[in-house]
This record gives sequence, structure tokens and C-alpha cells, in this order.
Amino acid sequence: MGSKIISEANAFVKFLKLCQDESKENSTFTDDISVLLVQNEELLHNIINGNQSIFICEKAQPKIEPEAVDVTDDTSVVEEVPIKMQQGSSPQPLSVMKARQLLSWYTMAQNPNMPLVKAPGTLHPLWVRCDKSDPCATAWLGAETIYNGNKTTGIKLFTVSCKDQTGDEASFTTLDDLKQEHQKRHHPSTVVTKGWAQYNLFCSMKEESMVFESQSSVIASLKWNNVEKILEYPPLSSLATLNIRVAVGDLRSPLYQTHREMEFLLALAEGLRTGEIEWLDPMETQSAVDLTRALVEELENIAHGVPGHMAKVSESQKAKTEAAAFSSMVIDRGDLDFTEQLWEKMRRSVASYQDITDCLKIVVKAVRHGRIKPWIHKDSSSSLSKLILQSYQQQMDTVPLTGLIPANMLLELGLDKIRKDFINYLVGKELTTLNYLSYYLDTEVELQEQVIRVRKLHHLLEILGTCSTFLNLPHDRLFLFTQSCLQYYKTANYDEGHVFQLQIKPALISYFYEKEQPFSWGVEVASGQGSREVKTSLHLSDKPLVDHINFDLDLPLDESVSGENEKMAYYRTIVSCSLISFS
Repeated sequence: MGSKIISEANAFVKFLKLCQDESKENSTFTDDISVLLVQNEELLHNIINGNQSIFICEKAQPKIEPEAVDVTDDTSVVEEVPIKMQQGSSPQPLSVMKARQLLSWYTMAQNPNMPLVKAPGTLHPLWVRCDKSDPCATAWLGAETIYNGNKTTGIKLFTVSCKDQTGDEASFTTLDDLKQEHQKRHHPSTVVTKGWAQYNLFCSMKEESMVFESQSSVIASLKWNNVEKILEYPPLSSLATLNIRVAVGDLRSPLYQTHREMEFLLALAEGLRTGEIEWLDPMETQSAVDLTRALVEELENIAHGVPGHMAKVSESQKAKTEAAAFSSMVIDRGDLDFTEQLWEKMRRSVASYQDITDCLKIVVKAVRHGRIKPWIHKDSSSSLSKLILQSYQQQMDTVPLTGLIPANMLLELGLDKIRKDFINYLVGKELTTLNYLSYYLDTEVELQEQVIRVRKLHHLLEILGTCSTFLNLPHDRLFLFTQSCLQYYKTANYDEGHVFQLQIKPALISYFYEKEQPFSWGVEVASGQGSREVKTSLHLSDKPLVDHINFDLDLPLDESVSGENEKMAYYRTIVSCSLISFS
């Protein structure tokens, strides 16, 4: 073997070992090759399993030359400007020939039968981006060493080839072809097949007359054994998981009206935190002061027994309750006390701190003078509720309605009301207990922390609304899912991007996915066991699994998006593996 090849191989693996030991995330080898140290799922899009650290080799980004720096009259020192790498450009592949050279160096170093190339210890797997310049359209080459303890016993070499998007199923690799390819490489006595598919269940809920741009998604992931044909439907014996991500504010949400209420609460809380509030547009044509005054007058008329007025109020409340039930489909309460009714009127109409102050002055004056004795929930914790309860005993604390005090009092009213709404649904539907909700209902913590916890609870209800209304999941699944979400948010920060997972029987969601085409479908043919297991797999996906290659569409642009009667167009990715034993 040529001394140059040995020298180059030794230099390369020593460089990899240095990057590994020093945890260098991005280094350059011989000026034109970038070596990245990453978790494999970040760049390989689940083409390979696991989440171990790996090396990625790609073409180095071009350097930006330093700008010339003028020398001032009073100094002859030239300031050095560091050379920077170009940022923001997409990753660039190496040629297939160069990739094979890097993998050959890596493989020689791992082979104990080649002592001239010294392995510097265990190394992470190596993957190299390729430019598809060979007849197989190779997009990745990879190598993973097999260890028995600290002893190297073999190496797996991976090839990932990618083909352009097409909707012509006749051009897909058949299952028999995949099995024959595996048989040719590995000569196994038996093989097993495993399939997987992913469906966007929101697609089956779309309305023809409306197009929604939403960050919410419900993805059904199914896995099964004994695949019989390409793109077959998952059998009811599959393992199914719902991956649920819900962004609040979706017009399709059964809790959209609650979202509007939370919007005002959060804007108020943010204004108190920063000192400047962005007021939402009022939803009422009447002013906040007029609405508050009318509410107080209604109670005064009831107290004085004005004929027919009780019936009027009752009918008004009933109509409001029915409207709320129709619009929200989830939360329906008919027991709003005085402070909750006040919150409802004020959140729809206030547009300034002065509005809040004027409204609360009207209420406090009426209560202090005994003109109204409104009914309050006994567990209400707001400052206004406590004042009203004190008025029952003809003694009220003096509260200066100045500065931010009125806004704080309004925020307390909102928190009280929304908490009761959420309790009414979660406990009323027997999805949890008050004990499980204690963290979220704690009124002893600071007010801003209370807002954070109620916001988490709102997000949870948005998720449950999706599961119960759109998917119509049974109570036992919803109960277990609720406990899981409540436990998660006790320690996690609020995050609408988080994907919540729910194990489920395929029969409960087959109605949805049988109407849809999967956006991702795959099958693998496998043989061997443990570290010596080898696989050959086919991936069909609506988006390319490789991010460093430009693909041409087989279909015209207007035909590439699947409609009700159109076939999905898929990118085709084949992953094959070769096993080399060193013993």
C-alpha cells in the first residue's frame, strides 16, 4: 500500500479523534472539507435510527476575505480582521469519489488487520454528503464501526440513493426488488419486513371553502410487521402513535372564543409586567363604563323587586350561555357570579387604564353604599370578591383605585373566571381531579406566575379540544392523555411547538387515515441480529430527505400537490447496507 495513502488515512482519523475529544462542532480538514459533530437526527432526517453523535463531512463553505482597513495617520499598526466563513448558505456535497476516499481512510483505520493505519481509539460513525454524480444517484455514504467491548469486529457501510419526485407508482421499487437487493448483498436464510407510515389527520378535517395556515398538526405514525406491498394501508394490528402539536388561535379550534378571552388576559398581564399595554380592539359598541353601569343597575332593580326584571336577566343569561356553548363546543357554564359577569363585560370593552379605573369605581361605590349585594362564588380569590364579601358584614377595606391597582384587580377577576371555566370542563368531564390541578390553581404564587400556569392549562385544553372534537377519542384515552400533559407542564415551560404523544389503537383513527394518502411511507427488509443486523429500506416522502441536493420534479407544478382524486407525488430514497467482518 502506498505510503501516501497510509499517511493521509492516519492524518484524517487523527483529525476526527481530535474533533471528538474536544467536542468541536465544526472544523475544517485540508481547507476544503468541513467536519461537523452532530446528533444524527438533525441532518439525516431519521434515515438511520438512533440518536448517537456522528461525524458529517461536506464541502467547506467559501471563506469571506477580510476587508481592507485604512491605516490612520497617528499609527502604523494594521488591525487584523479574522477571516469568516460564509453564513446562511445551504450545505454543499462532496463528489462521490471523494466521499469513497474518506470512507476508505476511516475503514482502514478501524481494520485491526491493517496495522500501518493506526486507529486512535473508538470513533463516532462517519457520514459524507455526496453529489449524486454516480449512476446510483448516491446522496450519502456512511460508515459505522461494530465493537465487541473495545475490540473492533467489523464495519457497516451505508449507501443512500435518492430519486426525484414522482406520482407514478409503476416507477417505484417493488417489494420483491427490495428483497432481491438485500438477498444479493447479505445472502440471509430468512428476512423480516417492517413498514411504517405517517398521515396528517388534519388533512381529513379540511373544509373545501376555507384554507387555513396553521401551526397545529395531528400526525398519526403507524408501524407494523409483514409488509406485503408498497404503499399498503397499515393493518389494524399496527402500533399507532398520535403526535399532536397545537398552536392556540386556530380558527378551527373548538376553544377559539376562549382564546380571544386569553388574548385579553395575556395582554393585560404583559402590560402590568412592562408598564405598557397594547389594547385589543373592543368587541362591544357600548363603552365599558356604560356596560358596567347597566350591570349594576340590573342588580339594583333585582334588589328592589322590579316586576319582570328577574325573568329578563335570566333569559339574557340563558341566551348568552347557549351562544357560548354553540361557539365554543367545549366550555359551557351557566353559573357566572357577579365578578365573572363584570369581567366578561370589561374584557370586551375596555380600551384604557382609565376605563378600568372608572368601571371599578362604579362597582366599589355601589357595594360600599349597600346598593347591591351581589352573589359571589365562595372560593373566589380576587381582591374585588373579598371586598364584596366584607360588605356583607358592613365593613370594607379602603382600596385606593389609583396607578396599576385597578388593572391588577381586573387581572385577578380574569384569572378567577378562567380557572373556574377550566375546572368546570376538566373535572366535569372526569378527565382529572382538583388534586391533580392544584399546581395550576394555586393563588398563593405571584400574579404573573398564576398567568403562566393558567396559560399552560389553556394550551392543554386546546389539545384536548382537538382530540375530543376532531378525533372523537374515547374517554379512557383522553383521561390518560390529560394526566400525561398535566404532569409535563408542571416542570416544562410553555411551548406551543412541543409535540405531545398518545399511544392509540389504529381502529380509533382508521376512519381518518384510510381517506388520506400518507405523506411518508417506508418499508425495510432486515436480517441478522444485534449489532450485526443489516437492513435495506425504501422511503417514500412528500419532501426530500436530503437537504443538500436540488431535485427536478417529474410532475408539472400544478399537478405535484395531491388533491382528492390525485396520487401523492413522492421522493424515493433507498438505504442499503453492507457488512464487512474483520475477524
